Amino acid sequence: MACSQGSRTSDTLFSLPWKTQQHTGIFCLVLAICLTWQPASAKPNSLKEITDGNWEEILSGEWMIEFFAPWCPACQQLQPVWNEFAEWGEDMGVNIAKVDVTEQPGLSGRFIITSLPTIYHCKDGVFRKYQGARTKDDFLSFVDEQKWQAIEPVSSWFGPSSFLMNSMSALFKLSMFIRRCHNYMTEQLGIPVWGSYVIFGLATLFSGLALGLILVFIADFVFPSRRFSSSEYYQKKQTMDQARLIQQQEEEHEADAEEEEDEEEEEEDGEQDEVWRRRRRGSPEGRPEPKGHGYPDEALRKRVVGNREDEEDT
Repeated sequence: MACSQGSRTSDTLFSLPWKTQQHTGIFCLVLAICLTWQPASAKPNSLKEITDGNWEEILSGEWMIEFFAPWCPACQQLQPVWNEFAEWGEDMGVNIAKVDVTEQPGLSGRFIITSLPTIYHCKDGVFRKYQGARTKDDFLSFVDEQKWQAIEPVSSWFGPSSFLMNSMSALFKLSMFIRRCHNYMTEQLGIPVWGSYVIFGLATLFSGLALGLILVFIADFVFPSRRFSSSEYYQKKQTMDQARLIQQQEEEHEADAEEEEDEEEEEEDGEQDEVWRRRRRGSPEGRPEPKGHGYPDEALRKRVVGNREDEEDT
């Protein structure tokens, strides 16, 4: 019975028209491809790319970031391992990212990339530089066992969000812009290399002069010079000079008056000294003045007056 039914089915299929058989075969082939096809990567978005525009996303959460360049041989060897490690990022709760320093010069200056490849670990805005082995198992153990806690974090002065690193990022962007301009002038416009250098030198000179003039104008506007401010300045200056001169004259007069007073006091002291000397030496006639046998001057005077009255009465 089974054989007879199979033969009937095959006979039925072969008895269909040719176009119907062709459509049926195509449908079966497409169905088989859809059932057997699997995506090449189960997590195509597991490896994130950081740029100058979205780099602030790494300041929150946990990240492992690779800085690489396409022309770097060591980076080319590490890339397959980094892609495998990125497939584990979602399971471990870690964001795996990469940065192409040739396309993102601002991030290269912001993180001070001096060697390639360079790997950073970031946890809630705190950055640490990875120094271990570069295998998938080492990366997994570094994150899973929290070995990053034993590494000293990058100082806040050199953090990517600090003022210093923002300045470095702007400097690297400017240098890349100048390099692109140089390449454009030498390759596209056909200007010789020395001509490009002359153009950049003149541009630097004139830009410096313009910046200096702008700073001078701003300083003169904010802090105007008193010499050219207004006529009131000269009036105030003249008034102050006159007041200073009057004060100086008053001080000189006071000094002269003090000197005169000192001279008068010295003269009075000299006269008093002369009187005392005369009293000690005696009268002008050369006779010694009576000393009254130890009596005071007032008692002696009364005694002399009393003696004269007695003589007159007699």
